[in-house]
Amino acid sequence: MKGIRGERLAGEFQKEISYIISGKLRGNFPELSAIISVTEVDVAPDLKSAKVFVSIFDSDKLREERSFNILKENAGFIRHELAKVMHLRTVPEIRIQWDGSMEYGEKIDKILSEIENGDE
Repeated sequence: MKGIRGERLAGEFQKEISYIISGKLRGNFPELSAIISVTEVDVAPDLKSAKVFVSIFDSDKLREERSFNILKENAGFIRHELAKVMHLRTVPEIRIQWDGSMEYGEKIDKILSEIENGDE
């Protein structure tokens, strides 16, 4: 969503969704990975849907994948909790998506350090 209002709403959604995940959702699912970060929220102009991009960091890749699936399965719960704190006529449908930018950045850093050290 473009414009000042859209950016402000996306920022508020990002902050509130982070609180919901770290608070109520983690209370219901203690097996969630320790570090879950909401990296971006992209709200549709009509406020009917929002893509929520998350990064999950865990040494156990299986647990990381399970955490992502828990988030996807509980998108309705997150929307419901979001409706309690956001005073809007309609709260968008939440679509959880994986944000692979951190992994991509790590891969680029590794390649650059290998080139720098001459370990091609």
